[in-house]
Parts: sequence; structure tokens; C-alpha cells
Amino acid sequence: MWDYSDTVKEHFFNPRNAGAVAEPNAIGEVGSLSCGDALRLTLKVDPQNETILDAGFQTFGCGSAIASSSALTELIKGMTLDQALKVSNQDIADYLDGLPPEKMHCSVMGREALQSAVANYRGEVWSDAHAEGAMICKCFAVDEVLIEETIRANNLSSVEEVTHYTKAGGGCSACHEGVEEVLARVLAEQGRPFQPSAPPAKAPERKRVAVGMPVMSTRLQTPESADPLQPVSTGAASVTSAAARPKLSNLARIRRIEQTIEAIRPNLQRDHGDVELIDIDGKNVFVKMVGACSGCQLASVTLEGIQTRLCEDLGELVRVVPAQAMGRAAAQRA
Repeated sequence: MWDYSDTVKEHFFNPRNAGAVAEPNAIGEVGSLSCGDALRLTLKVDPQNETILDAGFQTFGCGSAIASSSALTELIKGMTLDQALKVSNQDIADYLDGLPPEKMHCSVMGREALQSAVANYRGEVWSDAHAEGAMICKCFAVDEVLIEETIRANNLSSVEEVTHYTKAGGGCSACHEGVEEVLARVLAEQGRPFQPSAPPAKAPERKRVAVGMPVMSTRLQTPESADPLQPVSTGAASVTSAAARPKLSNLARIRRIEQTIEAIRPNLQRDHGDVELIDIDGKNVFVKMVGACSGCQLASVTLEGIQTRLCEDLGELVRVVPAQAMGRAAAQRA
């Protein structure tokens, strides 16, 4: 189990500046949902002196990603853009009283989001794809330039450290040789010895949560009895552990589903969204996403979270389906 500081936990449970700022004039976006982490940073910059008046973040990632994004916004508010650009990923980690080595890539993502936002404000072209660099890690879309920059900025000396800071090599491990080549070249230029190491073990998959986006809150996706920064059980696992539960009657089952949906709704309503229970047909639970949730790009994530919660509460596998799918099924039957 990774050791998180009290500051990291505080910024996870009570993130600062979550959500987009009103009328931002600088926007930075890095990462991708397909790779597991994404961050959107919005800034309100005073055009007279380029001072950051306000900062907000929207992130999809683990607890460390949320805490790092929260810390970043607190650090840069009141700074000029040039001062903010000097904030390093290590500064973000230090602000949080440290991050586990395996989660340092979250602070790197924050630094890149800031660079992207400043470039956006100044009308410059910036991309975290580093088009001039060869792709090294296809699992997490990490290229040669990012690996080299991160090695130099953080004085890294092993493949394991590169994985912790960039995620490169943390998936299928096929890119370890490429990472070693970049690492060996940089260390040789710096006059430091390079010792090839065994490939790092693949990190356990973390439960991703969205903050500052109109989807379910961290409290919905993370049971109160669990450490929110540690892996969260899926509905299927909970069903296995609940196999000994007595089978619910049809009426009790419907009431349990209704109670679960009602318990979920306040979390969505805080983000100006909502969910309505439409119908129950065997293992299919039809719901309608309302408000901000209806057009959210992460609606599928919200539905997955509702499904997990229902599986846990019912002690059986169910499928949460958007209401429009019910209409299509009825049309096909007709």
C-alpha cells in the first residue's frame, strides 16, 4: 500500500479550485481519457501584467492526480505567467508533502497543463504530443522528448523512475528497451553511470474519478469504508463477496434500486446534473441522465459508477442502460 501524506489526502477529499473559472483567457489540456489520466486547466489572466487572477481544474484520474491539480492551482494563483512557468513538478509534489514515487507522473501532468495554458494565452503552439519526438510508449502515448525532458528535470537514473514520472513502461513493458536507450544517452551526456535494471512491475490499476467535471463525485465512486487513494473494488468483486446474501424479492429488489439511485442523485446534483430511474427489466436498469450529465463527455463513466454501486448494493450483476436504448429496443421488438 502506498503511503500518502495528510496533505495529499486533504486535497483529494477537499480539492481547491475544482471546475472551470468563469470566462477564462487561458486553457491548457493534457493527457487523454483513453490513457487513464486527463487534465484541463483554465486561467483568468490580467492582461495588464500577466498575473494569474484565478485558476481552476477539471481532471479525470486517480487521487494523486486530483491532489496534484488542486495543489497546482493554489501554487500559481497570484503569480505572473513567467513565475508560474518556473513551477516544477517537484514543487507540486513538495507542496503536497511528497507523492509516492509511483505517482510522480501526476505532478508532471500538472506542469505540462500549465505550459499548455500559458502557450494558449500567448497564442503559441504547444502540444504534449511532442511531434518531433519518436513515440516510445504506445500504451500511454509517451514520446522520446517527454522522457528526455523528465529525466533531465528530475535527475532520474533508472527505468523504474522514468515509469514513475511518465508512466512509460507501466503497461505492456514492450518499450523498456526504448526507455533504456534514452536514459543511457542522457546519463552519458551528464557523465553519470547507467545500470540496466529489471523491468518494473506493472502498477495496480487505480480507480479513476472525475473532479470539476459534471460527472459523479469522488464520494460516489469511493466507498467511505475504503481508502479513496487505493484500488476500489468493482461491482463484480462485490457480488462475489456477497454471494451468501439472501435473495431479494422482486418488490424488495425494486425498492433497493430506488434507494440506491436516490442516494446517488445528490452527488450529481452538486455538479448541476441528475439521474432518473425510468424502468427495470430483469438485469437491465434503465436510467435517464438529466442536466449537465445528459451531454457530458464522461456520461459513460457516470453510468459505470452507478452500475458498480447497484451491483454492490444488490449483491448481483446488473446492467445500467441509458433510457434511449430502451426506446430503441422497443422499436426493434415492434
